[in-house]
Amino acid sequence: MYKILKKEILSQDIEKMVIEAPYIAKKCQPGQFVMVMVEEGGERIPLTIADYDRSENSVTIIYQIVGYTTKLLSQKLEGQTISSIAGPLGQPAHMKKVKRVLGIGGGVGAAPLYPQIKKLTEMGASCDAVIGSRTEEMMILQEEFKEIAENIYFATNDGSKGKKGFVTDVLKDLISQGKKYDEVIAIGPLVMMKSVVEYTKELNIPTSVSLNPIMIDGTGMCGGCRVTIGKETKFACVDGPDFDGFLVDFEELMRRQTMYMPEEAEHRCRLGI
Repeated sequence: MYKILKKEILSQDIEKMVIEAPYIAKKCQPGQFVMVMVEEGGERIPLTIADYDRSENSVTIIYQIVGYTTKLLSQKLEGQTISSIAGPLGQPAHMKKVKRVLGIGGGVGAAPLYPQIKKLTEMGASCDAVIGSRTEEMMILQEEFKEIAENIYFATNDGSKGKKGFVTDVLKDLISQGKKYDEVIAIGPLVMMKSVVEYTKELNIPTSVSLNPIMIDGTGMCGGCRVTIGKETKFACVDGPDFDGFLVDFEELMRRQTMYMPEEAEHRCRLGI
């Protein structure tokens, strides 16, 4: 059993948990994830490690309440336990020493982006961050990014925070202002990552993306996270979740993401969400 040390509501339907998990905290790296089973015999869901504290023996997860299991998870309180957490799983993010990096996080994608930018800053890179969401109320980790990023920019669909529009609009503004980056890291909805890659590819700015949105069982055995990377078949949960964005077949990926929508809708009805 894994004890919940802290729980915090970040915004509407987005929550953060700090969980006691000594063995995972000891070995995990930015980019990796855990498989969480809230109750014994229940569904296992993949959640990216948003942060870790080796001295505290804890890992941090951030999740959005969108289905049956995340609803069950949200019902857990500080001091209670979670049945099972397996990890760290997946490959660590491919971080190399560079001078300037732009991190782009859309929605809950800001959570897995955070440990990568934090690590790159520790490696001596100068990092800027673009954080986007539908509204200011739904934006997460603003203060945390301010502590590690040299510059931070915001975009909201309704214009309530930063630029009205999308993170790609901010990206284009920065480039037009003469900003130069050695690498871009984009994490968020598939359509957002696709749009970022389409633009950075034109400028030949190396761009990594995280394909965690399509992961299911975390082992590669179910085949649900099968993706085409540079005309080769890969599995997001064992070969990734981070990949070279220029090589990702986003059209195939977006079709695959809709495979389980009927089942997801059925389970949401069971909890009245």
